[in-house]
Amino acid sequence: MAKWTVPLLPLLIVVDGICFTGLAQACRRLGQPALPLLSAEKDINIGAIFTIHRNALLKIHPFNSKPESTTCVSLNLREFKFAQTLIFAIEEINNSTQLLPDVSLGYKIYDSCGSIAQTIQSGMALMNGYDKTLNDTSCFRPPTVLAIIGESTSSPTIGLASVIGPFSLPVISHFATCACLSDRKRYPSFFRTIPSDYYQSRALAQLVKHFGWTWVGTVRSRSDYGNNGIAAFEEAAKEEGVCIEYSEAIFRTDPQEQFLKTLEVIKKGTARVVLAFIALGDFVPLVNLIAQHNITGLQWVGTESWITSRTLAETKEYSFLSGAVGFAIANAKLVGLQEFLVNVHPDKEPRNELLKEFWETAFQCSFRKSGSGGCTGSEKLAELKNEYTDVSELRIANKVYTAVYAVAHTLHNTLKDFKFSSNTSKKEWPSPKKVLEYIKDVRFTVKTGEEIFFDTSGDPVARYDLVNWQSAKDGTLQFKHVGLYDSSLPSEQRQRLQVNQEHMLWAGNSEQLPVSVCSESCPPGTRKAVQKGRPVCCYDCIPCAEGEISNSTDSSDCFPCDLEYWSNESKDRCVLKVVEFLSYTEIMGMVLCVFSFIGVLLTIIVSLLFYLHKETPIVRANNSELSFLLLFSLSLCFLCSLTFIGQPTEWSCMLRHTAFGITFVLCISCVLGKTIVVLMAFRATLPGSNVMKWFGPLQQRLSVVSLTLIQVIICVLWLTISPPFPYMNLSYFREKIILECNLGSAFGFWAVLGYTGLLSIFCFVLAFLARKLPDNFNEAKFITFSMLIFCAVWLTFIPAYVSSPGKFTVAVHIFAILASSIGLLFCIFAPKCYIILLKPEKNTKTQIMGKSSSTTL
Repeated sequence: MAKWTVPLLPLLIVVDGICFTGLAQACRRLGQPALPLLSAEKDINIGAIFTIHRNALLKIHPFNSKPESTTCVSLNLREFKFAQTLIFAIEEINNSTQLLPDVSLGYKIYDSCGSIAQTIQSGMALMNGYDKTLNDTSCFRPPTVLAIIGESTSSPTIGLASVIGPFSLPVISHFATCACLSDRKRYPSFFRTIPSDYYQSRALAQLVKHFGWTWVGTVRSRSDYGNNGIAAFEEAAKEEGVCIEYSEAIFRTDPQEQFLKTLEVIKKGTARVVLAFIALGDFVPLVNLIAQHNITGLQWVGTESWITSRTLAETKEYSFLSGAVGFAIANAKLVGLQEFLVNVHPDKEPRNELLKEFWETAFQCSFRKSGSGGCTGSEKLAELKNEYTDVSELRIANKVYTAVYAVAHTLHNTLKDFKFSSNTSKKEWPSPKKVLEYIKDVRFTVKTGEEIFFDTSGDPVARYDLVNWQSAKDGTLQFKHVGLYDSSLPSEQRQRLQVNQEHMLWAGNSEQLPVSVCSESCPPGTRKAVQKGRPVCCYDCIPCAEGEISNSTDSSDCFPCDLEYWSNESKDRCVLKVVEFLSYTEIMGMVLCVFSFIGVLLTIIVSLLFYLHKETPIVRANNSELSFLLLFSLSLCFLCSLTFIGQPTEWSCMLRHTAFGITFVLCISCVLGKTIVVLMAFRATLPGSNVMKWFGPLQQRLSVVSLTLIQVIICVLWLTISPPFPYMNLSYFREKIILECNLGSAFGFWAVLGYTGLLSIFCFVLAFLARKLPDNFNEAKFITFSMLIFCAVWLTFIPAYVSSPGKFTVAVHIFAILASSIGLLFCIFAPKCYIILLKPEKNTKTQIMGKSSSTTL
């Protein structure tokens, strides 16, 4: 503690009700001194401040008279038990031979009356003492205590730690949980044996998320405890994806209208889960009002301040709290405490008015009355069942017990080192500053088995029990342990929070987990779309677009499938796209195959017919060798169309295009040969003409082979440089894959097609020029028609081929092959077959060689 210096000039200084008037003069305290309610001074004293009374009566103090002492009302049995637990721990330590041997601990217990000002005044009294007369040496003596235990709520503790901190006097709280007290710059001498709300807020956020409650309401104390706790919870809840519908603040001294307003907000809210981050004293007026208005069906989530309160649990009017769940400090069993508590009696300290008030409160009697309603002193605490005598829930009382032992172990270590470093036999006590240095490093294990130490912020390890309010068989409520939270465990995969949900009951003692959401969960196959102007937990479910999926509930986005996959009908899974190609098993493929075989059959029939009548004039006159070669090539043309049907492979892709090009060039070469033969035959009939020797059978064969060889060379170059290959076309259709043959080299394809077209046009031109020859049976006319159909089909094919989608491209190609082949077959051979079968009288040399007037096409 810092030393006070007294000025040399006469000066009036008033600190904590103490008046200093000069250097050499004695100073007297004005007003009533702040005296402890319970005290026992020993070698070393420990100070303590509890809210033994709930309220302090407000008084207006005039400035012309001495202020009267504060009057406190409404004895708090729980806080009185805390005070008795402190005395029990001190007596246990004094009776120990291992901890602080040869040193006795004393105590000075003050009452804060739930007032911040009273707490600060009590803290100043614990530092300064309460002597009526002070002199020069008063400022140089050490504080009357070496540590202060208290207070029970955060706001008074903040005031106490702020005032005591600069004097390096340790303050250890057993119940002040505000995370703001972990600030070492503002509260350098503050410690606590209860975890910070920083961890409880995050534990609550994880708990709410664990049960799927994304839409909750909150009620808090309008104090440092409630405001800081809810602020931390909101931050953690946002990270967990939990939204808060409303956040109401109340305080026990608020007017009735404020409580009614909060009640109305809760009633109108759609959230079925209410988190009450609220002190017990502030919660009681609210639950009284809720009981009066018979509001039920809400799932309450609580904090350590009220979740293990027997007062609430055993009040029948508060049955709507059944099923409440929340975090509580781990329970403990203190051997011997119950016997100590029930041995408290006013007769042991007749002058102590607090013990009399306690007796009157516990037994609802009065020492000022006689007879009925009067206290006799023979009543037995052991027969009572109330918050004071109940030792089944010593969660917070254990923290008082632990705080006393933390101070004792610190003093033990300090005195051991103090004696070792001091060679004098004189008994000297350490200063509060020295105690503060040692308490930072204290580490010990209490008899409950818990290891106690403080981190750099003065906080212990955060461990909580998850408590569920359940109705027992006798109709009372019990606190069922259903899980835990341990901040020392790894945070990955939520190992810190462990919940045994199977043994839980919910609001109204229901076994069905309540649902509290703003919007129902979006099933797989949909995504969440936030509603404008509302929290992110309020959303609409939008189906995923084609080709996108969401395979989890409440997905924020839909994800596109890979290129080879497509979304299924329910949009929750990617499936392989349908691979499309012209198959033999589908109707279109079957029809084309049938037409192809019909073409081959007709070609074979024509070949047989020509073979059977090969000696007839009409067959001999039309160059039977080229005719049979033409029929053979037409058969190949019909058959090559089959290579375009079926799943494309590396070999089939190369075969279909080369076979098409070569067979058609062979076919056109034969037709071209026949056309030239017609022209040469006409020239040969002229007198003196010897032209047929230049285009005899050998030359005809060579021309067909040469023209076909050129196409073969083009195809070989195409296959060598960049051949066609199977290709999965993913760009034409999004929902399916077109399995087709990539041309490889487009130049090769158009070279093959162009060469075929060039021969066709040349053949058409020659046939067109020979169409007016004067023979009765002029084959050039039929060749002209056939080539006209051939060229028309392939000229139409080009735009149709380019614009047709998927397998229809292949179908167009096959149709062009079949149409052009059938056109050649019918136009060239149908007239001959007609004469052979139906007009045999015309199948004579005279009829074939006869002249007739020609007609223009």
